[in-house]
Amino acid sequence: MALQGKKLINNPDDVVTEFIEGLVETYPGLQYLDGFPQIKVVLRADVQRGSYDKVAVISGGGSGHEPSHAGFVGPGMLTAAVSGDVFASPPVDSILAAIRAVTGPMGCLLIVKNYTGDRLNFGLAAEQAKSEGYKMEMVIVGDDCALPPPRGIAGRRGLAGTILVHKVAGAAADAGLSLAEVAAEAKHASEVVGTMGVALSVCTLPGQITSDRLGPRQMELGLGIHGEPGVAVVELQPVDVVVEHVLKQILSQETQYLPVTRGCNAVLLVNGLGATPIMELMIAARKAVPELQLVYGIAVDRVYTGTLMTSLDMAGLSITIMKSGESILKRLDAPTKAPAWPVGSEGNRPPAKFPVPLPPSPSMKDDEILAPSQELSKQGCILEAVIEASATEIINLMDSLNEWDSKVGDGDCGSTMYRGATAILEDMKKRYPMNDAAGTINEIGATIRRVMGGTSGILYAILCKAAYASLKQSSTVTANKWADALEASIAAVSKYGGASAGYRTMLDALIPASAVLKQRLEAGDDPVTAFIASSEAASAGAKSTKQMQAKAGRSSYIAPDLLASIPDPGAMAAAAWYRAAALAVKNKVHGSKS
Repeated sequence: MALQGKKLINNPDDVVTEFIEGLVETYPGLQYLDGFPQIKVVLRADVQRGSYDKVAVISGGGSGHEPSHAGFVGPGMLTAAVSGDVFASPPVDSILAAIRAVTGPMGCLLIVKNYTGDRLNFGLAAEQAKSEGYKMEMVIVGDDCALPPPRGIAGRRGLAGTILVHKVAGAAADAGLSLAEVAAEAKHASEVVGTMGVALSVCTLPGQITSDRLGPRQMELGLGIHGEPGVAVVELQPVDVVVEHVLKQILSQETQYLPVTRGCNAVLLVNGLGATPIMELMIAARKAVPELQLVYGIAVDRVYTGTLMTSLDMAGLSITIMKSGESILKRLDAPTKAPAWPVGSEGNRPPAKFPVPLPPSPSMKDDEILAPSQELSKQGCILEAVIEASATEIINLMDSLNEWDSKVGDGDCGSTMYRGATAILEDMKKRYPMNDAAGTINEIGATIRRVMGGTSGILYAILCKAAYASLKQSSTVTANKWADALEASIAAVSKYGGASAGYRTMLDALIPASAVLKQRLEAGDDPVTAFIASSEAASAGAKSTKQMQAKAGRSSYIAPDLLASIPDPGAMAAAAWYRAAALAVKNKVHGSKS
């Protein structure tokens, strides 16, 4: 029986900001940008905007992995860390705020764990920063060795080995190296590190129930740091047996994930996943060192043991092996004041808050809103009804989306979509210029980008931006122009997200909808009839994802048999709002419901 998880928290929605506040109160070398709750950035208190004379090193991702990443901000490691909501990628604006706050003439390196949402958000932020004149590089870390070589475009997951990459890059930057040199050292470190995790329990998200997926005598091999299923569930084993299995998998010559063989030197990191006592971690370390030396003939140069990258309150550990050499050891041994490495804190306490830097040419000030038209046109009334119906449908579907996502992902698809839908309903009355279809779509994208976060948020923001670019080319928006905009949106999401038809994503709902809409309009069908038919195609496409093998997103890490009979939550959400929009148009135009 699943029970409500017990947490020492206040409001579940405030856990990230309150963690940051406590962190900077504890460590005087840290500050945070005064942009809560949207912007959650921790930065070094000794770095002044625009004048930092070394390469800035920035990392981040979804929260829930504390002390990563904010705990590794400090001289010799990260210059800033960007936090998203729990298990949700930080939005582009937060990443840009961090870049603007700490980057000087030497440029900035972004270190990103290999998850779709992180790649997209950090990638878009890097491109925007480049357009503002910043020198940027990005290194993606995918050190997971648990799963077979990945299908599709997703690649290997980023795990605790990312911390060692932080240390190498941070020390290189602190030594005064150029951006290209720091990026090269970080990239090399990312290519010689491998990690595998083992969990005794599934983590509990703040405010949610505790999963009973693992029985009292079971453990899961290769579980992801967001609670996504691993490679196998097995009976609980003694830790020595577990360590032997994990090392065998990391050092497998079959997968050849890690270029470490007999005669090599290596660094060992034993990491707790959140609820593992230090005693158990030390027991694992005590087994791992002689196993590496005596069984595999690998000299262990350094051992790091502690709780460094977690999955909230998950019980378990991960083991990381990094091939070492003189240059890597020099970086790992270099001094750092990052509190979670760990080190003691020194110095006077600066102000806890630091102002959020403004964009060079903000398009609209925070206190400005778009003035709504005095009277809505016929098209404006239809658009208003469509937005309200679509957002309401997503709100009503939240629990079902979360339930599906808990089985194929990290369980927050419904909650993420709910945040976007409620914000859209709130913003539509005061911000959206309903008589301007293109402008309204652009503002919906801005709302989503501000509040949703994660992969869904950035993909829908890209979708809206592409639709806006298509619609604004015409003074009159016809049904054919809407069809063109949908087609352009799909192309943009596919371009930046990497997915296409059959990848088990929201595109499996939108692509057939677009095809049917175009076909029906070209055949001369009434636009409303064509829209209804295309919505039926969207629903059918979403349901067909039950039989698809995932090739993108977190579902691609899950065994196909676990996906069978469960539709893709993103596709179901897309089909739901699309269908609601079509019915709303029919109701407004024909005055009847279906």
